[in-house]
Amino acid sequence: MGSSTENRSRMGSIKPMGIQLIECVRGGPLSFRSSQALVLVLTFLSYASYHATRKTTSIVKSVLDPKTTNLGLLHWPSHMYLQELKGAANNTALESGWAPFNGEDGTQLLGEIDLAFLGVYAIGMFFAGHLGDRVDLRILLTIGMVGTGLFTAAFGAGYWLNIHSFYYFLGVQMIAGLFQSSGWPSVVAVVGNWFGKSKRGLIMGIWNAHTSVGNISGSLIAAAMLKFGWSWSFAVPGAMIALVGLAVFLFLPVDPEVIGVEEDRHVKDYEKNGTDVPLLEGHSSGRDEAVGFIQAWRIPGVAPFALCLFFCKLVAYTFLYWLPFYLSHTEIGGEYLSDSAAGILSTLFDVGGVVGGILAGHISDRLDARALTAATFTFSAIPALFFYRIYGSISLTWNVALMFVTGVLVNGPYALITTAVSADLGTHSSLNGNSRALATVTAIIDGTGSIGAAVGPLLTGYISAKSWSGVFTMLMASALVAGLLLSRLVVAEITAKMAAPQRPVELASDLPVSSLEEP
Repeated sequence: MGSSTENRSRMGSIKPMGIQLIECVRGGPLSFRSSQALVLVLTFLSYASYHATRKTTSIVKSVLDPKTTNLGLLHWPSHMYLQELKGAANNTALESGWAPFNGEDGTQLLGEIDLAFLGVYAIGMFFAGHLGDRVDLRILLTIGMVGTGLFTAAFGAGYWLNIHSFYYFLGVQMIAGLFQSSGWPSVVAVVGNWFGKSKRGLIMGIWNAHTSVGNISGSLIAAAMLKFGWSWSFAVPGAMIALVGLAVFLFLPVDPEVIGVEEDRHVKDYEKNGTDVPLLEGHSSGRDEAVGFIQAWRIPGVAPFALCLFFCKLVAYTFLYWLPFYLSHTEIGGEYLSDSAAGILSTLFDVGGVVGGILAGHISDRLDARALTAATFTFSAIPALFFYRIYGSISLTWNVALMFVTGVLVNGPYALITTAVSADLGTHSSLNGNSRALATVTAIIDGTGSIGAAVGPLLTGYISAKSWSGVFTMLMASALVAGLLLSRLVVAEITAKMAAPQRPVELASDLPVSSLEEP
């Protein structure tokens, strides 16, 4: 491979110590398939643990800012809270929470912390993607995970150290967001090094379940730890991601070269079906240079998908950060849920997200139409959001059913764009086989989306104080704009399919974006 191979070796793609130990025990190197399985498991656990730490804040919100301090803002029926004020225990409840979040502006302060975390995360994403195409992804991922664990636990340490400074919690969350930004570009690039184009949407849709699995596990762990004190809801997930980071450092092979798999041998095996050549297997002379930030933006399709993801993540992250709070503050079937019950119930949205990610990936593979699939999901999410707001309070059964459907439709395009679409564009034909663009493209798309992820929770913090219906109106408008941003790509996909109906499936993945190139 010439200078490219030397470059990668120089960048630190060294065989992990854990792999060396396994090979000593086995008496030989790992097979290609075994290495693929190891990569899938480690990257899945890695990003699931990232999301588990990210989810804890939404579970603890109702403890830091108790519902009883916001009675006037939330328009509860007066007879309900007047009855609760009769007992001494409930008088104590009025004084619960954690300063400075238990004041009148507590909801806004929590929204500002979400904004700070996600704002730094979004900015850091662009730099992490730039680094990811230039340094050892295993080291970058390990540093990000251990740092995330430390500062997640540091937020919870505010309870043990009796810290009530808003700027302490703000600073800790900002640093945690910076460390978290290394995660997504790294795991997508590693998976891209190992897996081919065949059924990419379905494979990555299943793999992308780590997002929802992380949200679910983070919710359950944080809710279970509340009875010991809200600090443990941060400390336990923080310790878990640090341990997974150690496993990544010891065992993750970032590409086939690391474990000594001969490139021509495994490519030859996959050429039998012509579709499963690893994503980053280029046809260049091996003198690849890392793609620049501006050049990556110019890849056809990157800008519209990145802007679409801005609005998709605005919707998804509003649910991620505020759904448990919304459930505990909304009357469902005539009752209000406890903080723990609301946290557990909110996981059904993420269960729907798992189904939505797999379904969107499978449909996009069958239709070979990423933009059409994503746009269909986003437009369908609009009535789902409307019905959830209007009818979700009728009963717990209605809430569960509508929450699940909303999760499917909201998270489907989000999962598709951040995985299969990013991989498609990071290996686009306009790059002429350059194998060092995937992390940068992934960072641009998800980084832009993460700005939306910061804006959504922030606006929710302010709008929800006046009306939750206003929040859902914002979410429906965002879903509409997300779908409209893909309209040109949808037309290009349909036009290309009508013009070339016999084109092989494995080549058609470039049609939607390549058809937009200048002649």
